[in-house]
Amino acid sequence: MNRILLVEDDALIVESLTSFLKTEGFEVKAVPGQKEALDCLDSERFDLALLDITLQNGNGFSLCGAMRQEYDVPVIFLTASGEEYSVVAGLDMGAEDYIRKPFRPRELVSRIRTVLRRTGKHHRLIRFYSLCVDMEKAQVTKNGQEIFLSALEYRLLLIFCQNQGIVLTREKLLEELWDIAGEYVNDNTLTVYIKRLREKIEDDPAKPEMIKTVRGMGYRA
Repeated sequence: MNRILLVEDDALIVESLTSFLKTEGFEVKAVPGQKEALDCLDSERFDLALLDITLQNGNGFSLCGAMRQEYDVPVIFLTASGEEYSVVAGLDMGAEDYIRKPFRPRELVSRIRTVLRRTGKHHRLIRFYSLCVDMEKAQVTKNGQEIFLSALEYRLLLIFCQNQGIVLTREKLLEELWDIAGEYVNDNTLTVYIKRLREKIEDDPAKPEMIKTVRGMGYRA
């Protein structure tokens, strides 16, 4: 599973982008400034960094320069500044890509995966019980046999893969699926998709082992 360091001080962007990237199979650590980012890089492994230029302390350019000298982590700039000199400066400092805000989340994911493949850091497989989820192909197999999931079933499975051991409320799942689908997903629809997903991945859907119901709270993988 690829780990991404998000360096951004806008709380709304952090919340929405972290949530979306998690549903796409990434683990995300978000920090607001250069100091916090360097502290994380000293103690943790990351496969890619998303940097804004304007930060609470320091700036994206100086952070990128420090990272290029000391850490083997590819960088993508996410910034509202689309001035030519900013783009050129960022790429000349060694950034792999430069994306102007506002951006389309799926385009960002595509660019992230392109950079990870190009730099040899793409971890495309997630193991979840007896399942193998290939993030690059959006393919799920169980004991070597492919399981065909709808788009929302696949996204729902990824949410559970990314939150193993955590109780997810129905409200949280609905919030995540709303972000993914871009359309209204109601409580009854969630019940239907949980049932369909269990029927496809569980050995015994009546006694689920992968996605368990936590009575009065939600679900836990």
